[in-house]
Amino acid sequence: MNFFYKVRNLISILLLVCVLTFTTACGSSKNQATNPTETSQSVGYRQLARGSSTQGQNFGDWVMETSKGLIKDAYVRDNNKLGVVISPKVLPSDVKNLAKSLTQGFRHNFPNQDLTVLMYAPDKQLILTARYDMQSKQIAYQQPS
Repeated sequence: MNFFYKVRNLISILLLVCVLTFTTACGSSKNQATNPTETSQSVGYRQLARGSSTQGQNFGDWVMETSKGLIKDAYVRDNNKLGVVISPKVLPSDVKNLAKSLTQGFRHNFPNQDLTVLMYAPDKQLILTARYDMQSKQIAYQQPS
């Protein structure tokens, strides 16, 4: 049964990678909140504001909608920093791949600038930082020390 659980999680991660790589947040027709600093509440968990701008709010909402439960919370600050809190469903071995796909989707929506993706564990401890350099078009990964 453990094998099937891992396979299911791997398939979920791969689907999320495909969705984040090949779609954009700009296509969302959902009505957005007029105040991007307003937050929604779920049982026992207060979410962060999704974005410090309308575009950031839209992208944060889109990440949450398409994550299929792999991401508990997401936020965009200054249109160049994306922070996500992963769910316990994400295996430690899949965090880097998830960060890569988020960085690629983030780059498509916020082009022509250096970007940072901050990955947080379910307990909100920073576990990985992915930095996209626009000039070299490379992603550098850094774990906290």
